[in-house]
Amino acid sequence: MSEQQEIQAITDETRAWVTKVIMKYNICPFARREVERNSIRYQVCNETRMELVLQALLDECQFLDTHPEVETSLFILPRGFEGFYLYLDLLGIAEDLLVEEGYEGTYQLASFHPDYCFDGEPQDDPANFTNRAPYPTLHIIREEGMAAALASYNEPESIPERNIAFARRKGSEFFARLLQECKKPD
Repeated sequence: MSEQQEIQAITDETRAWVTKVIMKYNICPFARREVERNSIRYQVCNETRMELVLQALLDECQFLDTHPEVETSLFILPRGFEGFYLYLDLLGIAEDLLVEEGYEGTYQLASFHPDYCFDGEPQDDPANFTNRAPYPTLHIIREEGMAAALASYNEPESIPERNIAFARRKGSEFFARLLQECKKPD
């Protein structure tokens, strides 16, 4: 498989996750609009060194700066950050970097990882699947767009609790199967 074919396969799996999990089960009630508008960018970063990943993340923010038609970007890290704790280190540094680079109030990061585990929760808690994705992924969100979406949503603070209850009701096996199915995009 060529590098371009591999990037396309990773993108397809992530796109399948967005449509077959996040959108279909309303994990993010704002995803459908962006999927239908085709305003989600899927950016695969094959770098594995922290400093190169961080530079690529800043490059992606600069891309968003100049492309207002793109509402959000999924910055996908297929290698180098398979370990959840290393990924969390990257996330913390990335969040600090966005502040240092003047992006506070412009972009925020949401995090997804195949082994995502909420702090203080057991690894096998089905609720963790609300933040599990096929690959480690930093979701770059435009704060302005998020504020507008939240303003038009009744009780946005209920979204995480609703998702946790749904995940626990469906169970880990259900979500593990969904994630596996994303590896075979339609």
